[in-house]
Amino acid sequence: MMQEGGLTVRPASLADVPSLVELRLANAEAHLALDPGIYRIPQREAVVRHFTAMLADEAGRDGVLVAEAHDGRVVGMIEVLRQSDPPEHQILRPEPSAQVHTIVLPDARGLGVGSALLNAARRWATDRGISYLSAGIHHRNVDAVRFYSRHGYTDAGFSLGRRLDQVSPRGAGRQVR
Repeated sequence: MMQEGGLTVRPASLADVPSLVELRLANAEAHLALDPGIYRIPQREAVVRHFTAMLADEAGRDGVLVAEAHDGRVVGMIEVLRQSDPPEHQILRPEPSAQVHTIVLPDARGLGVGSALLNAARRWATDRGISYLSAGIHHRNVDAVRFYSRHGYTDAGFSLGRRLDQVSPRGAGRQVR
């Protein structure tokens, strides 16, 4: 547990599931506004199952930390989700890594909540031998890009993708003979 300026950051417990669900659903609404072609609002029951299972996992593979205001209200959370090492047959070097997902309630932004969560996640990860954290951010989410950049996260490359149900660019769908 860590305290910063009237804020307590601590591991989430099963009692926090209702707050975690509300944070996830509020975050989904915000992301839906960024790009409804990519994002959706998950079913509440699925989110409850996810956090209940994650917090009941005694092995503690992944972590969920919450930021609690002085009045006891949960105002933010961060998930630290471990990534699998690449298989031996691939060329990437294995490096213990995890992806972070940070959510802060709109009325608590700009008060250091996100920074406190990210610092706590870094300590949580380091204590478990994780040496690399990443944050998958939608390019239109400029506030999140700015936030993570302020904390030393840099562009780690591109993730290219293609919808298979769309018409190909000229020449991309040519048959090989």
